[in-house]
Amino acid sequence: MFFHESSFQPTQFLLLVGVPVASALLLVQCVRWHCPRWLRARWNLESQEEPVSEPVPLPESESPRHCPPATLPEMVAFYQELHTPTQGQTIIRQLMHKLLVFSAREVDHRGGCLILQDTGISLLIPPGAVAVGRQERVSLILVWDLSDAPSLSQAQGLVSPVVACGPHGAFFLKPCTLTFKHCAQQPSHARTYSSNTNLLDAKAWEPLAQSGVHTSLDECRIELSHFSLYTCVLEAPAGHEARKWLQLAVFCSPLAPGQSHLQLRVYFLNNTPCALQWAVTNEQPHGGRLRGPCQLFDFTGARGDQYLKLKYISEGWENVDESSCQLVPHLHIWHGKCPFRSFCFRRKAANENEDCSALTNEIIVTMHTFQDGLETKYMEILRFQASEEDSWAAPPPVFQPPACNRLPPELFEQLQMLLEPNSITGNDWRRLASHLGLCGMKIRFMSCQRSPAAAILELFEEQNGSLHELHYLMTLMERLDCASVIQNYLGSSPAPVVRGGSKGLELELDVKL
Repeated sequence: MFFHESSFQPTQFLLLVGVPVASALLLVQCVRWHCPRWLRARWNLESQEEPVSEPVPLPESESPRHCPPATLPEMVAFYQELHTPTQGQTIIRQLMHKLLVFSAREVDHRGGCLILQDTGISLLIPPGAVAVGRQERVSLILVWDLSDAPSLSQAQGLVSPVVACGPHGAFFLKPCTLTFKHCAQQPSHARTYSSNTNLLDAKAWEPLAQSGVHTSLDECRIELSHFSLYTCVLEAPAGHEARKWLQLAVFCSPLAPGQSHLQLRVYFLNNTPCALQWAVTNEQPHGGRLRGPCQLFDFTGARGDQYLKLKYISEGWENVDESSCQLVPHLHIWHGKCPFRSFCFRRKAANENEDCSALTNEIIVTMHTFQDGLETKYMEILRFQASEEDSWAAPPPVFQPPACNRLPPELFEQLQMLLEPNSITGNDWRRLASHLGLCGMKIRFMSCQRSPAAAILELFEEQNGSLHELHYLMTLMERLDCASVIQNYLGSSPAPVVRGGSKGLELELDVKL
């Protein structure tokens, strides 16, 4: 009897103790599986030894937006607005969660040109591309939505904007020419890609054939057989180092009297006009303005992160941030996400009893920026200075240009297209410049402009030149094609009115140049 009881007690003990312990462990596991997300996050935070301060939130670090699928009426309204003529204006607008810059117009058999202002992007529809008696609506769109860019590897870099020509899939009788800027240091390393999809569809980027694609030092020109989406990607051959040009742009708000804090933001942008315009647009809601010219930076694809170090602050100011060094991940710059980093400065008094009115009214800052591991080889120095006396510290006055006779936008574009190509006889924009009194040296200077014909026409406008005078000059040059275009806007035979002859304009144009 004693033996029976002693042999039963261990088993009973295991049942009494083991079952509750196993149940408790199972309960803990179930709680871990099914507990709310915030509770798990709290456990994870408490398990960390030391909290790590997060950097300033940037556009590229935001979680992707999960937008509901667009309805058919929304899509119709989206494309209808993009293809509505903009009367020569460049529109910046957010449509269907996409920030877009676009322009649209109607084109007939005479052709036409669309230009997105301050972006370096243009679309030329040549004469004869549209059949006689027909009119086609075309649009040129700069896409500022990073989700539409190609998915890139670590070796690939984005060196140009994403540009769409609409309507998607449109065909013309003659090839149209799309032109946009790139920032690859070696043009031969820049490869053009196309996505034969609508703007709202999922993108399918494929490399374009080299025929019809011309890449110069800073520009890509594509002969289009049909309209779609286009961009340029940096792909260096094996054994070659991939490099691209950045522009470093410094922005800050005005320094007002008595202001105790000032934030400085440095953007790391592709060296293209549209990237800088994106930063300007991004700063507008915050009152930020560009401080001084942008600085070029030679950025390499060697996967080195970018550092921005604060080296000097003028007396009377101190850095509010815990660190004087900011880091930008390499791929954020290499993939063209337009990142920025910021420093916040605070005015300080000579002693604690001194109020803000006696603080210094000027701040001077020096920063160094370089790629990881290359600080001793290559570094750029950024200097910033602002004071309360700066004219831009007050609300910027509205710039009122002197009164002048502006050519109609469509007429301006047509004359620009007709006068731009260099002719063997020189009877192009150079002959017009000569009739306006410009000498050979000034004509050579004008030839260095992005569009010499546009520059000459703008000079003519700013000197209050009239359509009648311009018609007379074109007739004098025997450019009857240009004279005919002007005649269509005049509507009747113009009298050859010349305001004081060309010598009257010569003195004024000398002052302008």
